[in-house]
Amino acid sequence: MEKYYEIRLESIGGLGANLCGKMLGELGIKYLGRNSTSFSSYGSEKTGTPVKGYVRYCDKEKEIRIHSPVIHPDLLAVFHQALLKDKGVWEGCDENTEVIVSIDGGQMEKGLKIPVPVKACHIIDAQQIAIETHSRINMVMLGAIGKVMGFAKLSDLNQICEDALGSKYPDALKGNLEGIRRGFEEVRQKTIDSGVENLQSLKSRDSSREWGYLTAPVGGINPRFGSSVAADLSPSRQGYIPVFIKERCINCGLCDSTCPDMVFQFAKGNYKGKEMMVNQGLDYYHCKGCLRCVDVCPVNALVQGLEAEHPNKEYFLPNQDIIRKPEYYIKAGADGYITSESYLTEKRMEGGEV
Repeated sequence: MEKYYEIRLESIGGLGANLCGKMLGELGIKYLGRNSTSFSSYGSEKTGTPVKGYVRYCDKEKEIRIHSPVIHPDLLAVFHQALLKDKGVWEGCDENTEVIVSIDGGQMEKGLKIPVPVKACHIIDAQQIAIETHSRINMVMLGAIGKVMGFAKLSDLNQICEDALGSKYPDALKGNLEGIRRGFEEVRQKTIDSGVENLQSLKSRDSSREWGYLTAPVGGINPRFGSSVAADLSPSRQGYIPVFIKERCINCGLCDSTCPDMVFQFAKGNYKGKEMMVNQGLDYYHCKGCLRCVDVCPVNALVQGLEAEHPNKEYFLPNQDIIRKPEYYIKAGADGYITSESYLTEKRMEGGEV
């Protein structure tokens, strides 16, 4: 290995990328005969917020002397297809980068596009495999990453899984090993369209960040804020969604009170001759599929369903106009304080621009 072999994991909280990165780091030291480092970058430990994992390998005779994030990965693993729309995912990728994308049921396979030229693109239906094997998406991705790397054996991946999870979760070990095996065997290379025209804009973002040491606002405001009202939580679903059957609903409100992300929408209506707030269904953009509402519903108006079987979720929420789209929240900026009256008054007193 002439230089570092670098891996970057692009994911969100809830898909297990942090654990996957740790296992890849231990894999290099224990079973691949290499030195390795691994660490993750994330904000609040909350489902739906951005997570990046970084792994470096080098020959045993060498040392890893850098500990910064991986900027130009040899292998990029994208844990959910919804992340493809984020330009930041592709920063630093070029003709030397291999990419693995977890797609959902083949729905995006035909229109899959990569905005930069890459060495090769590989796809894997990690979510469906995880459902079928009773494992997790990170275990399926671990198997796929091991296969694409080219210098890890399936037996090595199985062993690192047993080391990490065998004693803690012995009942889940069989399913996780099966998930790794299927990820290793079923990941496949795909010819994709590359948006070469976007390459220069992504390269420019690499070299010149919008905010840096001299230009960042005082106070450490985070531009990648993790508020769930603005974050797309749909990638964190593990293949299941709550299906709303309006005819059964008695408008008790238990679903709304138990939902951690307040996805249920109510509007004035008539229920059994009474004017009241009537349940219209749920906003799937902000639903992370925890299924608490399914557990608490007393009349089975909410039931568990496979997301792949319900591509047109608007059917369950006909009143789409009552949902505030993500753009509504994003207008608030990185921090509510910067749009507040006190902040604007302070800037005027200082004589600065508002």
